[in-house]
Amino acid sequence: MPTTTITKIKTKNNNLPLRVAKGHFATSSSHSNYYIDVAAQKSRLSEAKAIAEELCKNHKYSSCLVDTILCLDGMEVVGTCVAEELTKTDYVNINAHQTIYIVTPEMVNGSQLIFRDNMIPMIKGKHVLIVAVSVASGNTARSAVEAVKYYGGEVAGIASIFATSKNCEGYEVNSAFNPNDLPDYFSVPSYECPLCKEGKKLDALINCHGYSKL
Repeated sequence: MPTTTITKIKTKNNNLPLRVAKGHFATSSSHSNYYIDVAAQKSRLSEAKAIAEELCKNHKYSSCLVDTILCLDGMEVVGTCVAEELTKTDYVNINAHQTIYIVTPEMVNGSQLIFRDNMIPMIKGKHVLIVAVSVASGNTARSAVEAVKYYGGEVAGIASIFATSKNCEGYEVNSAFNPNDLPDYFSVPSYECPLCKEGKKLDALINCHGYSKL
């Protein structure tokens, strides 16, 4: 039977447990052996604040400006907490308006991100920090980078709860968790999946919203 038992794993930061289920999972672009459950970290204020504090550590003494936070995958709560962290007085990075816009793109044609005319001034000419649930295949993050550039913004970096790479489209990826927290983790195209080659059936379909058992 498929399992969706979520296990809580302690990490180096006691305030940031990693919740996972092990099995055989498929996204729209890859297969993996772990489902990483970020529902609480996206919606529970105390956990969103802890994620934001972790993501902002690298920005504390950075000269990188952040004018706008672009939230992907339902990351508005985390994005708001990141903005609050970056506007604290002990952070070096500042911007001309002494505030930060928090925006969400509209998705069309499956993966293309757009901004309506009234939202464009929050992107054009602004330093935009992209905040996502994960950067594994990197498809969503790449779409966000392309959208920011298309609308005249400058990418200030990419931050995510979980990431398998420290770089996407030439921009640094800063994450709260990485494969060091899950040493046997893999995310690969379906044709390279070792579980498929072993004949193991999929347990669930997963995306940024959760899972659907098969």
